[in-house]
Amino acid sequence: MKYLSALILSFGLAAAPAHAGVDEALEQHILPGLERFAEASEQLAETAENDCRADALRPVFQNTFDTWMPISDLRIGPSETGALSIGFWPDPRGFTQRALNGLIADEDPVAHDPDAYADVSIAARGLYALDMLLYDPDFSDYTAQSYTCALVTTIAADLSRQAEALQSAWETEFAPVLRTAGEAGNTTYMTDAEAKRAIFTQVLSSLELTSGKRLGLPMGDFDRPRPALAEARRSGRSLRNVRLAVGGAVDLARALADRDLPRTEDDRAHFSKTADRIEDPALGDVATPQGRLRVEVLQQAVDTLHDTIATEVGEPLGIAPGFNAHDGD
Repeated sequence: MKYLSALILSFGLAAAPAHAGVDEALEQHILPGLERFAEASEQLAETAENDCRADALRPVFQNTFDTWMPISDLRIGPSETGALSIGFWPDPRGFTQRALNGLIADEDPVAHDPDAYADVSIAARGLYALDMLLYDPDFSDYTAQSYTCALVTTIAADLSRQAEALQSAWETEFAPVLRTAGEAGNTTYMTDAEAKRAIFTQVLSSLELTSGKRLGLPMGDFDRPRPALAEARRSGRSLRNVRLAVGGAVDLARALADRDLPRTEDDRAHFSKTADRIEDPALGDVATPQGRLRVEVLQQAVDTLHDTIATEVGEPLGIAPGFNAHDGD
């Protein structure tokens, strides 16, 4: 399908209160989402300090991942680079596994130093490194006094620090830039419309990521499905991540629009019903013809939702289809 994601500002932008939509997006979705993620990450780090074994950490890890997904696709401001070491995915070449194997084989002392761990490769940091250590049978049977247990504790501490830093940077540095778009001295966003466009692009690019990678990567080709590329498949989160990412995109769109979106909500309900038909939470059933068909239908539902939001939210904002959202223009 031809995406409508990229945006060109219309000269006929309707009159609206200053920063209407920007404030709502920040206060209703972005900032609360970052706060929830920081709190969950802190709890994960504290739990790991008390008991770093996989069985003890899995429930709080799942909760932390849940709080991350609705804001995970933001690639603006502090999240443009700060999110990469929190959620290093996709990883089709297996960098995470190799990085973790290397640390464990060498018993690298960095696993005992959360301050120094910030300099470790992003492939061995964040949620996806923990996903592998806590759920992959090649890693997850570690004991309480093992090197891997110490490594898990340090990764959790590093994740908590990253979450706190990301939240702080948004609150103190970037949210004020968005709020003051068009005001004297704001060289990032020369108009309020530019700030709206920047946020709106995050909505559409998130849905594109879900369609093209969260669903597209494990689907692969018809004669060569690739279920091993499904996001967070080890922890059985692949379909859940799709749901949460789509939910986050819709919630951000609704906050930015600051009004009811009946067509979007209808398409969201259709998406949810379609997702309910998929049997394997790790999307492993893409390896069967019938399972693949269900995932294809879900991908189409995401694409439809994307196009509906582009029209129902974008056009009233004075934003029209144009160049691709990832062009950075």
